[in-house]
Amino acid sequence: MGKRVAVIGAGPSGLAQLRAFQSAAQKGAEIPEVVCFEKQSNWGGLWNYTWRTGLDENGEPVHCSMYRYLWTNGPKEGLEFADYSFEEHFGKQIASYPPRAVMFDYIEGRVNKAGVRDWIRFSTVVRNVEFDAGAEDFTVTVHDLAEDRVYKERFDHVIIASGHFSTPNVPEYEGFSTFNGRIVHAHDFRDAREFAGKDVLILGSSYSAEDIGSQCWKYGAKTVTTSYRSAPMGFDWPENWEEKPALEKVEDKTAIFSDGTTKDVDAIILCTGYKHYFNFLPDDLRLKTANRLATADLYKGVVYAHNPKLFYLGMQDQWFTFNMFDAQAWYVRDIIMDRIDVPADKDALLADVAERERLEDASSDVKYAIKYQGDYVKELIAETDYPSFDVDGACAAFFEWKAHKADDIMAFRNHSYKSVITGTMAPAHHTPWKDALDDSMEAYLKN
Repeated sequence: MGKRVAVIGAGPSGLAQLRAFQSAAQKGAEIPEVVCFEKQSNWGGLWNYTWRTGLDENGEPVHCSMYRYLWTNGPKEGLEFADYSFEEHFGKQIASYPPRAVMFDYIEGRVNKAGVRDWIRFSTVVRNVEFDAGAEDFTVTVHDLAEDRVYKERFDHVIIASGHFSTPNVPEYEGFSTFNGRIVHAHDFRDAREFAGKDVLILGSSYSAEDIGSQCWKYGAKTVTTSYRSAPMGFDWPENWEEKPALEKVEDKTAIFSDGTTKDVDAIILCTGYKHYFNFLPDDLRLKTANRLATADLYKGVVYAHNPKLFYLGMQDQWFTFNMFDAQAWYVRDIIMDRIDVPADKDALLADVAERERLEDASSDVKYAIKYQGDYVKELIAETDYPSFDVDGACAAFFEWKAHKADDIMAFRNHSYKSVITGTMAPAHHTPWKDALDDSMEAYLKN
């Protein structure tokens, strides 16, 4: 009897894994039986947008952290699939910063072409995973929500591809319980128009704070105030945007900051990050790591050192995304198909983790971090048949992107970059980002 592989999640990481196995089968290899469990009714993971917050239609926690008017905050040239270009999908080159609906269509196009939808059991939540040391296999307990049926199946390998940007980290501040306004975490932020004409306070100084603040500004917030704990973002913000040090407390509608200054606000948006959260896994299988480039306990960034039959995809902090998930998926596939050997010595696996952590900590420079992850992608690709692409060119696009943000944080999306897959230069978008209020695919792709 052949191997059975469970993939948990049908977002970009899980779909990369399905495409990896399908690619091997397409080339004539005998592949394991692959079953993907997805709790949503459609694929796409975070890119599968819903207006819902809190609980979904089945009473499960909503996975989506996407908002209605989201556009990519990095150039598409840094995430393009090596085996499926934007030009192949759209029949032409498109501008460098697509909105959410365009990206979802692109993600879906590749897996539709691969024909892997039948491998996925939709509306099926994984409730528990157990490892039998004697049989050296896993028992996976799932809940079919459509039929309201719970059942168990056994697998030789389990691949966790459920992401780590869906369980919010929600801090508590003095005065929140009596604040006379709206308090929402970025996970539940959906429509910036809700905050038009409002004084908005955003807690956080990372990408979600930057982008959600920009969305609120774009769609008419009266003022935007961002509060940082360690360091300000430091961009040249519009005149109605200011940065403040750490929030101390809230009194009525007045935010009081650590430098003694105050600001009256109508709404508070918590851009305070997410937790790696795997409530379906027991302690001995559950990844416990911070959001960093070198994830704890993962050999080569994917193999769980404490049980090498278990794998995790996409658990790193990310510069690269889709193509890194691909590199990881191809690598995991080849381990499962006995094309790549994993050291039997647990100490050797943990030594690999420690060395990756040491190299990550060697510099705090952003360019170093981008190159660090680019080198990681190249390392994995070199050991598989994933199509090679110009990783250094993708890094160069990221470097340019950072410079463009420093020049004008509200106009960086107006720039264009060259595809590292096809070599074609992206056209300029027909409308400056700040004026492009319609984020539909039809509006974006019009000539």
